[in-house]
Amino acid sequence: MKHEALIRLTGFFTIFILMAGWEIAAPLRPRMTSKTKRWISNLTLVFLNTFIVRLLFSTTAVGMALLASKNQWGIFNLLEWPEWLKLAPAILTLDLALYLQHLMFHAVPLLWRFHMMHHADLDVDVTTGARFHPVEIMISMVIKLAVVFLIGAPPLAILIFEVVLNGTSMFNHSNVRIPRRLDRFVRWWLVTPDMHRIHHSVIREETNSNFGFNLSWWDRLLGTYRADPAKGQTGMTIGLHQFRNPARLSLPWMLALPFIGSTGEYSLNDEKQKEKT
Repeated sequence: MKHEALIRLTGFFTIFILMAGWEIAAPLRPRMTSKTKRWISNLTLVFLNTFIVRLLFSTTAVGMALLASKNQWGIFNLLEWPEWLKLAPAILTLDLALYLQHLMFHAVPLLWRFHMMHHADLDVDVTTGARFHPVEIMISMVIKLAVVFLIGAPPLAILIFEVVLNGTSMFNHSNVRIPRRLDRFVRWWLVTPDMHRIHHSVIREETNSNFGFNLSWWDRLLGTYRADPAKGQTGMTIGLHQFRNPARLSLPWMLALPFIGSTGEYSLNDEKQKEKT
């Protein structure tokens, strides 16, 4: 699709600058670690992941959608609807798929091993929204391409979804102060920073809640919604029990973490096993 890269980059940098400025103007939580070190590591990871995806994958999700549309692959391409009518249901389907994928990364111990790098951050801010291990990014890309192929989502729906996802991921990971009434109103539809921050709590039951990135509906409908952390937004501890050393925030250690670190007791599979005993 023409200008796809420009649209994505413009969306990313616009939201990043807005949220970073908001964090400076009205932060909610005091920092526990060096912002400079975290930002260098987290943002370097963004460029590394982008390079790896471009190197290993011959097409983007939008490219797959164009290919599916040309060959009439997937559910939406079999429906004789105008393209504009397919946009909303396709975006909803993609968002549900993302929720289920996130749930899967918490439920499967091997996948959790890679996803825990995202949770090992000792602070949560705008850069945490892009802090994912390259292996997780590659697995996510395979899943995304498969979903796009199966549902035959319109290319425009994919582009809108990905731009919105990048923006909401930075928004709901941001360390910003939002009036409680406004937060409660907005989170009937969208995942807010106060809602998603609970997902980064060190308490296992809170880590395994609020899996949504865009719409808050899936957590509410599927029973994974949690309204508040036990110790409050400013009293909660961010991260994982087994990774508390701020000196290990460098990129090499982050990349090695899934291979040398303990998975702890955060996997949903571990939680279900404990419930049975």
